[in-house]
Amino acid sequence: MRSLKVISLLLDYPSNELFEIQQELIEEIRADGALPEGQRAPLIEFIDQLCTTDLLDAQDNYVGLFDRGRSLSLLLFEHVHGESRDRGQAMVDLMAVYEDNGFQIDAKELPDYIPLFLEYLSKRPLEEVQQWLGDVSHILALLETRLDQRKSFYAVLCTALIDISGVEVEREDLVAKVATEAADDTPEALDKVWEEEMVRFTEPSTQDCGNDAVTQRRRELDQVQQLHISDAVKHITPTGPSGS
Repeated sequence: MRSLKVISLLLDYPSNELFEIQQELIEEIRADGALPEGQRAPLIEFIDQLCTTDLLDAQDNYVGLFDRGRSLSLLLFEHVHGESRDRGQAMVDLMAVYEDNGFQIDAKELPDYIPLFLEYLSKRPLEEVQQWLGDVSHILALLETRLDQRKSFYAVLCTALIDISGVEVEREDLVAKVATEAADDTPEALDKVWEEEMVRFTEPSTQDCGNDAVTQRRRELDQVQQLHISDAVKHITPTGPSGS
């Protein structure tokens, strides 16, 4: 499903290369017959809005949303396992799925990074895509709600993914839950997380053994690792009204 490749690029750190392929992204959305009809216009509007924003402003907005605090983390398993040792095993299992299907990834990216996960799904049959997205629909709905609360247009991307999954999510309870959450992107909240990380760094526990990769990924996100847009351009070609 080629539109998932587009969404994966849109969910990654904005770059000049991404802005340069604005029209190609739009054409791919229009050509993907597997995309729910009601999602075409919102996604095209998102592309237009993002790609006509000043690049530095777009990057600053992105970092403010996804790289400060954990509530909008683009690492799937952070929302499921947090810092538990189960997270390490979950990543190993997902990596094995990628490898079994011939999908090679950059060693600097964790397998549960959502843009990478979507890039993998873009190469899979629609039925499998819907199953995977259905399995993580509760995470996507939580991100959608939190983004809506911040009045961020990135919520559109989560909405599209939920629609593709075909799963009906109960948003009313989520809205009430998110409304009571304490902000985790304030200077005070970020300082607290930093202090906790320093304690964990200076006094490693047995739990740390399964989380080295997670800590490494968080450090890399601070430096903003992005997908290879040039490679993506080569693979974005209109697939016709029934393309997947």
